[in-house]
Amino acid sequence: MHEQKRVVEKDPPLKKDDPIVITGAGGFIGGNLALYFKKRGFTRLRAVDKKPLYEWYLHVPGVENLCLDVSREDTCQRVCEGAVEVYNLAADMGGMGFIERFRIECLRSILINTHLIEAACRAGARRYFFSSSACAYNTLLQQDPKVRALKESDAYPAMAERGYGWEKLMSEMFCEEYWHERGLKTFIARFHNVYGPHGTWDGGREKAPAAMCRKVIEGIDRNDLAINIWGNGEQTRSFMYIDDCVKGIDRIMHCDDLIATPINLGSSEMVSINTLVSKVEKIAGVRLKRTYDLNAPQGVAGRNSDNTFIKQVLQWEPNTSLDRGLAATYKWIKGQYDKRKRGHRVGVG
Repeated sequence: MHEQKRVVEKDPPLKKDDPIVITGAGGFIGGNLALYFKKRGFTRLRAVDKKPLYEWYLHVPGVENLCLDVSREDTCQRVCEGAVEVYNLAADMGGMGFIERFRIECLRSILINTHLIEAACRAGARRYFFSSSACAYNTLLQQDPKVRALKESDAYPAMAERGYGWEKLMSEMFCEEYWHERGLKTFIARFHNVYGPHGTWDGGREKAPAAMCRKVIEGIDRNDLAINIWGNGEQTRSFMYIDDCVKGIDRIMHCDDLIATPINLGSSEMVSINTLVSKVEKIAGVRLKRTYDLNAPQGVAGRNSDNTFIKQVLQWEPNTSLDRGLAATYKWIKGQYDKRKRGHRVGVG
């Protein structure tokens, strides 16, 4: 049966005092998104995270900060009250070490999106954003480090990464159906490895760029210029700088051509993990002896973002070079590391 397409009604212009909700705002991307909107003059931002406030990465002045668990239905109803736009960046997740080990925790994040999208719909929110992941893509297409870039249609036939990837794919479906059945304008971005300042850099949830920066900083500090790399170092990835990520979220959320349409949000600059280490070494001005742990979690062999679609629809793509983004990230992590050494409390993840 041919499904009838919904008519897209034009929204009134978003006003600076319209209530905007960001969940997962104590985390890396959510915190930076709150800062992004605050800098653009939005005055009624509601930032939500289950972590205690002292563990939040960014405290944005003038933002309503709530320490609440949005995996609970009653919490989501409270959070979405009066909201015009809702951004769901809340999830139990981390780097490969975390998502391979804690698959049940990752799967349970489906409760967050299930309750939050229903609450947003009931509250009359105009737009809803879901942060998906490249982990939703078919893993059979990612078995070679020289992988071809993944395009949006490559999520099906489905063979997502166990745990985290399947949660993302199922939550995408919820977003698509809330538009088709109930008319809630939903937007879905598949993130490809986001990194940058104010991110997780220690404690087991950190992504590769932050982990490499920290390992190099530790090696220099201990005067032990050695680094242990998970896998053989030939795994390939693309890494998107945080400023590109928040800019992309804004553009995607406000493009009616992308309603209920998953889209890649990532850099197309693919590098091997060995190359990533070399770039951090260059920033630090050192060379380290490399050892390889072939039994450590390492994820798929290769993954890159095909940006054909985003360039076609938005005439834009993430474009901060890895060299530039890594330099800023290294500098920030070095500052955090030094502060912690002096006995100050710093966030790690």
